[in-house]
Amino acid sequence: MDLAQRAERAQSAGRERRAYPVQLEVRAQAGERTLVSGYASVTEAPYEMWDAFGAYSEVVRSGAFAKTLGESPQVQLLLNHEGLSMAYTRAGTLRLAEDEHGLHMEAEVNPARGDVRDMLTALEDGDVDEMSFAFRVIRQQWSPDYDQRDITEISLQRGDVSVVNFGANPATSVEALAVRALDVDQLGEVQARALLSRLQQRLGDPAPAVPETRRRNPLSLYEAEAALLG
Repeated sequence: MDLAQRAERAQSAGRERRAYPVQLEVRAQAGERTLVSGYASVTEAPYEMWDAFGAYSEVVRSGAFAKTLGESPQVQLLLNHEGLSMAYTRAGTLRLAEDEHGLHMEAEVNPARGDVRDMLTALEDGDVDEMSFAFRVIRQQWSPDYDQRDITEISLQRGDVSVVNFGANPATSVEALAVRALDVDQLGEVQARALLSRLQQRLGDPAPAVPETRRRNPLSLYEAEAALLG
C-alpha cells in the first residue's frame, strides 16, 4: 500500500471527531443555570490514530483554533454528538477559547431539562470523564514517512463539543469504510502485522487457523467491522 494515500484520504475526510480524557468542573450558579467547564481538545500532545494503513501519530498544534475562534463559529454542546443542544455559542451560553493547554469550553446549562440533569449527575458521580469535539481540518502537514499528522488549522463552524461516554477510536468509521475493499493478500508485511496486532488486541486470544479456501478471500464487511470495531 502507498502510504501517501493516507494524506489524500485524510484531506477528504470531511468532519472528524477526537476524544480526550478530561476533568470537567460543575459549579452551581445564582439563578437556574449550572456552569460546566473543561477542555474539549488538547494541543501539542501526540496521540495514536488508526486508519486502513495501520497506526500513526497525530498532533493538534497550538494555534490551530485561532482563526476559527476569531470568526465566531456556531458551535453547540451535545451529549455523545447527538440530541438537542444544551448550550450554544450564538446564544452566549457556550464560550470557547484556546490557551496553552488546548480548546477550553465553558457552558451554562439548564438543569431543569432532563437530559442536562442526567449529564450533570453522571459528571458529578464520576461516571463520565471524557469530551470530544467535531471539526473540519483546514490545514495539515504530514511527516515524510506519513507516520505523523500535524493539524495546524481547524474549523469549528457548525461543529460541536460533546460530553461522551468513551473516546472510541476516532478513526473507527474511516476504518470500517476503507476495509470494505480490503484484500488481506494484498497487504505488505508491515500492514499485515499491524492488522494482526490490532485483531489480537480486540479478540484477546490468538485467532484460530483460517481454512485455505477462505484465506485468499477479502474480509467480508461483517468480519472486518466486527474485528476493527470490537
